[in-house]
This record gives sequence, C-alpha cells and structure tokens, in this order.
Amino acid sequence: MNVKDFIENTLKDALSPVFLDVLDESHMHNVPEGAQSHFKVTVVSNTFEGKRLIARHLEVNTLLDEALKGPVHALALHTYTEQEWQKRGAEAMKSPACLGGSKQG
Repeated sequence: MNVKDFIENTLKDALSPVFLDVLDESHMHNVPEGAQSHFKVTVVSNTFEGKRLIARHLEVNTLLDEALKGPVHALALHTYTEQEWQKRGAEAMKSPACLGGSKQG
C-alpha cells in the first residue's frame, strides 16, 4: 500500500479540502528506507468550521485508522478552516528536526 496515496485519497473523499498537503517525512527519521512511517498532513476544509482542534484531529485519525494501525508511526496534523488558513498566510507549519533513535546527539 502506498500510504501517502491512501492518506490523500481518503481525506479528499471525506473532507473535500480546499488545500491538502501530505508529506512523507520518514526520510527525516531513523527508520528503514521506504518505511512510510512519518507523515505531516496539512488539510484545509470547510467541514472543520465550528469544530475544536481536538474534534478535527479525531475526525482525521478516524478516517486514517487503517494506516494508523499499520505502517504509520507518527502523524503530524495541521487542520484549518479556509478562514484560518488565509489568516496564517496560507503557509504550513515547518516540522522540527528528529531527535529520536540513533540521531540523538
């Protein structure tokens, strides 16, 4: 299974996003090549209107349950309404450097 495609297709079908960016950040972590284990998802959807952050994350986690039970070890979620997204300049948050595994210094 291509995890990135699964995440993208699932979220597109369920949330009709205005903006969706799914980044496989596995290469930034101490995992085997091709692991598909660490993802950052930025999703902008009007379905988030009136929902608290925890409810948005729960909705996305529920939609991606299959991947979260399998290969996905870490999922960074950035969920916005269209208005929130415009207010932040339509810019996604940057991911911090990995400090885990053998990369600890």
